[in-house]
Amino acid sequence: MTFITKYKDTYRIKLMCEVLEISISTYYKYKDYYDQDYDDYLIIKNVFDQSKRTYGYRRITEELQEQGHQINHKRVLRLMNKYGLQPRYIKQYKNYSKQYIKENVKDNILRRNFNQPGWVTDITYLIINGKRAYLSTILDLETRKVVSYHISKQNDNELVITTLLDAIKRKNPSGLILHSDQGPQYLSTEYRAICEANRITISMSRKGNPLDNAAIESFHSLLKKETLYNNNITSIKEYIGLVHEWIEFYNTTRRKQKK
Repeated sequence: MTFITKYKDTYRIKLMCEVLEISISTYYKYKDYYDQDYDDYLIIKNVFDQSKRTYGYRRITEELQEQGHQINHKRVLRLMNKYGLQPRYIKQYKNYSKQYIKENVKDNILRRNFNQPGWVTDITYLIINGKRAYLSTILDLETRKVVSYHISKQNDNELVITTLLDAIKRKNPSGLILHSDQGPQYLSTEYRAICEANRITISMSRKGNPLDNAAIESFHSLLKKETLYNNNITSIKEYIGLVHEWIEFYNTTRRKQKK
């Protein structure tokens, strides 16, 4: 590591600690922290997703034990509760939902400073001839490149979680800020737990303030301008294909504006 590189890394750590309002010693104390539950969570979530999110902890335990995993039903239940994995057939009560949202709202740590290390994320719709799909994107503020994205016909928690897990696989996010709006997908217990397990600090826009997330809003606006508005698209399938091509072009070829 050269002196210049080491200096840059030190400066970034110092800046991040100032933003998070923590000491540098606290950062070094926890920077290599890893949630021991996270690996088992991924195994449980794989079975949960394969069941189309219908299995409870008992059936998941049975499936895992048949696969040779040494895990009991109490641990499966605890991890499902910790990470917010809940079968679709369980009724959601309104009173619980309100408390659930309030507890997961986070402060706006980013404070519209988009010239710092961190990720920003949002969902936008892709619509053509009455057909609709949803694009979830995570953008790196330093490189202005897309870390991960996912397109789905459903605007649900799975759309956001898939995007987040893909980003974590691609780049170690420990210590990073991840900023979003206060959409219900970002207020889910599963989203919060995954961020905490990977040492990601959640930041959220204030309600009714889209400029708090202007970097990703601008990216999605540019994407639509250079795909939908610049081409004679006739179907949602064609539109989605064009979005895949454009994001690849954006990440590898398209010149970025100076920050």
